[in-house]
Amino acid sequence: MAKVISISNQKGGVGKTTTTCALAAGLKKRGYRVLAIDLDPQGNLGFSVGADAETSASIYNVLKGEVKTQYAIQKTDSMDIIISSILLSGIELEFTNTGREFLLKEAIQPIQTFYDYILLDTPPNLGILTINAFTASDHIVVPMISDIFSLQGIAQLYETVERVKKYCNPHLSIAGILLTRYNPRTRLSREVRGTAELIANDLKISMFENYIRSSVSASEAQSLQQNVFDYDARSHIAQDYGKFIDELLAKGV
Repeated sequence: MAKVISISNQKGGVGKTTTTCALAAGLKKRGYRVLAIDLDPQGNLGFSVGADAETSASIYNVLKGEVKTQYAIQKTDSMDIIISSILLSGIELEFTNTGREFLLKEAIQPIQTFYDYILLDTPPNLGILTINAFTASDHIVVPMISDIFSLQGIAQLYETVERVKKYCNPHLSIAGILLTRYNPRTRLSREVRGTAELIANDLKISMFENYIRSSVSASEAQSLQQNVFDYDARSHIAQDYGKFIDELLAKGV
């Protein structure tokens, strides 16, 4: 049975898609069976791995009940993936029935035995798509860049997680906060990390010891529709994500 992990932060530009892609590719290289599901209407994850966005079914079609989940899965060099659709942007108004929080959980149940990990790349908000992701997940990884604005969203995310645990998924846990685009040489980055640790301790959330440094290799890899390990395994970002995956596995996630 697959472990389901959401990569989530309501703030945009923190590296959710980059982290999802690197985590999926890194786990696959370690021999795990991995499926990534793109829940962001922008569809960046599918593009970054060269998935077919023209003729293939998307997670929108699956949630609508138009296509069985297994028929929406595409196989790429980096991972198996179910792509997103811009139509997801209207899902708040389109899906209004009772139990809509469980649509994704019900959709992935038939395929969970085929994978070791299912990774959910969530949109930059705490709307119904993110609630669906949390309801279906075992764990949440929270990417966070080293700026003061990112700190403000941790408490809000925590409150959302607590509500989902109360009403939809009592077994949900936050695996940890992952600092991205981190520069250990700057004073601001060190101060933000220290403050984040204080907030995390107060909320009883752990922070990953490993962090992800800034690297142009991430953007270059995405533009060439490759994962960071295939593009340049010696780059800082590939090495950092490799250490992060090791830490994640050591935690039993």
